Amino acid sequence: MTRLTADFWVAAYLTRLRLKDIPAFVTSKGDLTAGAVLVKLNTLDGQAEVFQKSFDLMTGERAWISLRKGDEPGVDKAIKKQCSFDPDLWVIEVEDRAGRHLLDEPGFAD
Repeated sequence: MTRLTADFWVAAYLTRLRLKDIPAFVTSKGDLTAGAVLVKLNTLDGQAEVFQKSFDLMTGERAWISLRKGDEPGVDKAIKKQCSFDPDLWVIEVEDRAGRHLLDEPGFAD
């Protein structure tokens, strides 16, 4: 199965967010081809959630799961810990009071 490069996926994701008027930016740029991606959703009320792509070995399906949810400093600490394990990691921060991240939309959900 052909996979998109990380930089292509990130560019497409940022474009889709921009089209919905959802502010987002890259806070950590990882490996251009094979870097994993974390998406931090900042609801601008002191709360945040970080998502990572997970692979189910039983079904072969890939899905976005919540890595951590709660106060923003705690979420940032979890992201920092992940970055210490994986220097090729991309981190995208999405800022939306309504909690929109678009990861459940076609093209991103699978």
